[in-house]
Amino acid sequence: MSEQRYRWKSYELREHVAIIDGKKSPTKVLTNATYLHSYFREWLKGNIWIYNDRIVYVGERFPDRVDDQCEIIDCSGYILVPGYIEPHAHPFQLYNPHSFAHYASKYGTTTLINDNLFFLLHLSDDQAFSFLKKMNALPSSMYWWCRLDGQTELEKEEEQLSNARVKRWLEQETVLQGGELTGWPKLLAGDDLILHWIQEAKRLRRKIEGHFPGASEKTLTKMMLLGADSDHEAMTGKEVYMRLLHGYTVSLRHSSIRPDLPMLLQEIKELGIHQYDKLILTTDGSPPSFYEEGVMDRLIRIALEHGIPVIDAYNMATVNVARHYGIEHLHGSIATGRIANINFLRAKEDPTPVQVLAKGQWVKREGEDSITWPSISWSDYGMEPLRLSWHLTMDDLQFSMPIGMYMENTVIMKPYSISIDTSRDELSTDHDESFLALMDRHGKWRVNTILKGFATNVRGLVSSYSTTGDIILIGKSKKDMFLAFQRMCEIGGGIVLVENGEIIHEIPLSLHGMMSKQSVEELIDEEKKFVELLKQRGYRFVDPIYSLFFLQSTHLPYVRITQRGIYDVMNKTVLFPPIMR
Repeated sequence: MSEQRYRWKSYELREHVAIIDGKKSPTKVLTNATYLHSYFREWLKGNIWIYNDRIVYVGERFPDRVDDQCEIIDCSGYILVPGYIEPHAHPFQLYNPHSFAHYASKYGTTTLINDNLFFLLHLSDDQAFSFLKKMNALPSSMYWWCRLDGQTELEKEEEQLSNARVKRWLEQETVLQGGELTGWPKLLAGDDLILHWIQEAKRLRRKIEGHFPGASEKTLTKMMLLGADSDHEAMTGKEVYMRLLHGYTVSLRHSSIRPDLPMLLQEIKELGIHQYDKLILTTDGSPPSFYEEGVMDRLIRIALEHGIPVIDAYNMATVNVARHYGIEHLHGSIATGRIANINFLRAKEDPTPVQVLAKGQWVKREGEDSITWPSISWSDYGMEPLRLSWHLTMDDLQFSMPIGMYMENTVIMKPYSISIDTSRDELSTDHDESFLALMDRHGKWRVNTILKGFATNVRGLVSSYSTTGDIILIGKSKKDMFLAFQRMCEIGGGIVLVENGEIIHEIPLSLHGMMSKQSVEELIDEEKKFVELLKQRGYRFVDPIYSLFFLQSTHLPYVRITQRGIYDVMNKTVLFPPIMR
């Protein structure tokens, strides 16, 4: 929801023109600037005039009128490039949209296109749209997706993803696309409601983003015919080639669980792809510690290190994204009329900025460590600490399911036949099987099984962070799982690790049990400690945060624990329904 109907009001546009006529002063003038001109594909020199949040002139002229309030910045010694754009953010990976936007801006990523799944599952539309309006007031530019499926089997999918609700979201001015389409198999199987939403999105000039891992050429062709515009799931150079062949915009991904960018760049060059205009970059919403070395600047650096031409590397994180999403008149270049998102670099080969302007405001200034970021009152938008209306009992921790889930890697789960004695209060540390329960956050049902492959020595782990916000319990000891659950409730939601009756680590998630109020910098330290503790206890994969999040995610094979029970993804059937409490 926008604060006003148009990006700039009529009187503001008249002020912008008055600056060109010398009747009004800019608010900032960047002089002696060497900057990337995205359309000439050259480095030009000139002056850049800014009035509040907009670039009003780029060229050789100096303004005829400059008053005492105008800030003159000598850009000698800097290289200026457009602010970077992250086209595929999941802004609820422990951090929240507000804190992640702040952190990303300091690394030059000043525009984010964000997932709305959290809002669909946990907030009313009035709360969500008010929050979107608040995000519009940030120095960062915040855009959104509209999910067309829930990424898991939802108990009340017809309510959370109703026709009226999806249309309301698609009509929001800051919503740029429908997707990501994790539920595309339903669409191919004849789901005309999803097809209707795609057609509505197209009518509203929204893009459709696919989620097509391992898709055949036949599937890619069908999805293009049904309305898909882009996809971020190419995992080889050949898959990039096939998507480009059929007209897709292709996001080259480099994330915590798919750090593919170096390999993709090498393979597409080997395939003779040297045209990069339909390629963009994404970090795919990784957990906090992945961003310790930067956000989109990190991906640009990887591109440069792998021989991508300098201007193409920057374009893949700027103008290519803006052009794809139809926001090129506002973003992606340093040109007249664009929003004043500008990164100041020390060298063309070093994409991490030393100074950053976002909407014409300094969000990073060389030599200044603290620049004020707008605050937020979370309770105004219905985001409170988690308060459960029910209590866990030891009877809830009964495990008699014949089929368990085998964790093959960070996110892939396969069914397996349980052969151990699950009637005990503790499981042996001689094997990698653990108790696993999913508890309805409203206390109505539970799903209990065994998780194999997660760890050998994790005694009690409880997380309110999950795909749906329902409660995950994992461990060898029912007693420690129970204690972890109690502590999770006490802190208003979060991730709690307990061992032999002692709380050894916790990450409070006081925003609905899903997100933290802490800064990303603080969360990096908390997450790294959590990962290290798990690895010491036998967790052998890459990313436990995503392991927790994807336990329910039915867009991944082969079996999942969901609100509807243990679910066979490949056959689209419930193997065992939940037990009502």
